[in-house]
Amino acid sequence: MEEQQTTSIGILIFPGFPMACLTSCIEPLRAANEISGQDAFRWTVVAEKDEAVQSSAGVNFSPDCALAEVKSLDHLLFAASPNSVFESPSKANAVLQRLFRGKTRLGAVSGGVFPLARSRLTGENPLSVHWCYEAAFQAEFPEIPIQDTVICTEGAFTTISGASAVFDYMLTLIEQRLDGETMAEVACWFQHPFIRSAAVTQKIPAISTAKSQDLMPKQVARAIQHFAEHIENPIQISEVAEAVGLSARSLERGFKKATGQSPLSYYRKMRMKQARQLVLYTNDPVAEIAYMVGYATPSAFMRHYRETFGVTPISDRRAKNSLRVGSDDVLPSG
Repeated sequence: MEEQQTTSIGILIFPGFPMACLTSCIEPLRAANEISGQDAFRWTVVAEKDEAVQSSAGVNFSPDCALAEVKSLDHLLFAASPNSVFESPSKANAVLQRLFRGKTRLGAVSGGVFPLARSRLTGENPLSVHWCYEAAFQAEFPEIPIQDTVICTEGAFTTISGASAVFDYMLTLIEQRLDGETMAEVACWFQHPFIRSAAVTQKIPAISTAKSQDLMPKQVARAIQHFAEHIENPIQISEVAEAVGLSARSLERGFKKATGQSPLSYYRKMRMKQARQLVLYTNDPVAEIAYMVGYATPSAFMRHYRETFGVTPISDRRAKNSLRVGSDDVLPSG
């Protein structure tokens, strides 16, 4: 039987990229090569320039080559922070278009979806966006549909919400290129027992409680969903109670038991968390952000923001900017 060609994967890193995303991409492929005894996968770390790039953890990585030197790849994944941009966008886009025409499947991990979308190559293709960046992404790219799945492979692009989802996607590639037995052994090497499909919905932490929404009473979880759907146009608690088939008093009791908070407090914190994404990951004026999360006046918004986070929106934005790595952000691994 003729041996298949090596699958080549490039990881395009920007200053402040999440280091865990890089290792979650490379390590399962390395293990697959070792287990199978084949050079089934080849990986290349790419940067815009052929010089060291500092990760969000402050660790420097030297790329294998500059973007302009890349000849061909099967996959190229952007690993970046939400604020990442190319220093020379026109030159970078020319290379990306060449690769795209050459059948390289472009994609992104975690905050890398932002510079990928800024390339304008994705058009209106649906993309997976990590829940913590969703509001900022919608604000910048209202025309792009957001998927809440851990991985989105619709159309010509692969977008992956975070580091553990990268590992899942690499396992999928291993199964496709080699076989399910090798894939399962790689998963066991790293004690990664739950191999998620691309269609799995991202897990979003419940606010101020250790419980996930999967463990909450169904009516409380449904109420939270109603809150999430009414960020810009606030809904009355009594309307939510009616929609989930409870009295306002019963909803109050259920919420306090499940979350330790009243429905109103929980709802306000949801709106504040979305507002904070916009404060930290966009340059939108604070007054405009207030309206985007359903406040009629900026003054009430600023008061609630300070009560929630202990700082004003402007101070929060300044502090975040002061923590940037080089020209970009310090980010969670996603």
